[in-house]
Amino acid sequence: MSAVPETPTDEILLRRDDGGICHLTLNRPNQFNALSLEMLETLLAELDRVAADPDQRVVVLGGAGKAFCAGHDLKEMRANHVKAFQQQLFKLCSKVMMRIVSMPQPVIARIHGIATAAGCQLVSMCDLAVAVDSARFAVSGINVGLFCSTPSVGLARNMGRKQAFEMLVTGDFIDADEARARGLVNRVVPIDALDDEIGRLAQSILAKSPKAIAMGKEMFYRQLEMGLDAAYQYAGEVMACNMMIEDAAEGIDAFMAKRKPTWRGR
Repeated sequence: MSAVPETPTDEILLRRDDGGICHLTLNRPNQFNALSLEMLETLLAELDRVAADPDQRVVVLGGAGKAFCAGHDLKEMRANHVKAFQQQLFKLCSKVMMRIVSMPQPVIARIHGIATAAGCQLVSMCDLAVAVDSARFAVSGINVGLFCSTPSVGLARNMGRKQAFEMLVTGDFIDADEARARGLVNRVVPIDALDDEIGRLAQSILAKSPKAIAMGKEMFYRQLEMGLDAAYQYAGEVMACNMMIEDAAEGIDAFMAKRKPTWRGR
């Protein structure tokens, strides 16, 4: 199972659907998959389409070439050195990050190379992440006089504050094992095991109720922004609603009958 096509193409974002798994591949390999304005617009539109497609249960987001994503396109940013363009760019980037969170399908980052600046942010905003053991991560904007403010939002919500802040003020790389230890990625594997590992993770999700997954994902992110008491009240209400859907009844009946459940879909 490979997220990268065998033949070259001029399309900056590739999509391949495979049995409920939607593979999206950033395809600017010569620019290390930098997030240009066009790339962000294209990615947002495709995420919207996938979110509305009930046949797609899991999204795998990867990059073509040697890198996962090296962040924003600095050449484009310098060529459009007016505040209005910068505001448009970062507003659009934030929309992409929030779309990943708001879509009903779990999104798995497939990291086979470096993930820097907004590329590291992209990893932090995916629901799950699997990296090769040679992958490296950094929020390196500070090295060129630019504090990675928007990447800090996702980074600080994945790891401890002091760990995140150290990366932000030094621009230093961390390796894949350190990224896992800090909570940025879920699993680290050799390069030849990457797609198999992602496949196992995706298949585990595919075996579950799509409705329960969608409800659970929305609940998970909303409760994170609440106080403890409000989070429990909200989570309890979601569980009560979850219990009333057909899939919950089917799942419990199947468990008691020692058979596989048949899910209704989302």
